[in-house]
Amino acid sequence: MKRMLSFFDKLEDNIRAAFSRRPIIYAFVGGAAVVLFWRGVWMVADTIPFLTGPVSVFVSVAILLAMGLFVSFFIGDNIIISGLKKEKRLDEKIASEVKTELDMLNDIQKRLDDIEKELKTFRAEMRKDIVPPA
Repeated sequence: MKRMLSFFDKLEDNIRAAFSRRPIIYAFVGGAAVVLFWRGVWMVADTIPFLTGPVSVFVSVAILLAMGLFVSFFIGDNIIISGLKKEKRLDEKIASEVKTELDMLNDIQKRLDDIEKELKTFRAEMRKDIVPPA
């Protein structure tokens, strides 16, 4: 079982790497697979006699609520968090607010790049100290 899971894990990594270079084809294949999956679920549900419309809604809502997926799937975490923070939607923000946020994000990215460079320098110095000169 472990070998089989490892095989499919490696297969997934290879397929994802190949498709990531072709995003449009990736989107079409992925979209078709999602549609086929839901078509299969729909057809299986049609074969179960007691799964009428109202029963299907009740069962699905109960399962989604029990798994904690109902609100996050239909509304989304970002919308909930932005509502709690009383943030404006992007279309409600004025251009200067969006520019300010973009400047902040660029500043954070620059800081992260600087930290990464410092870490690389530090690692290189540590390696020099560990490995004695020949």
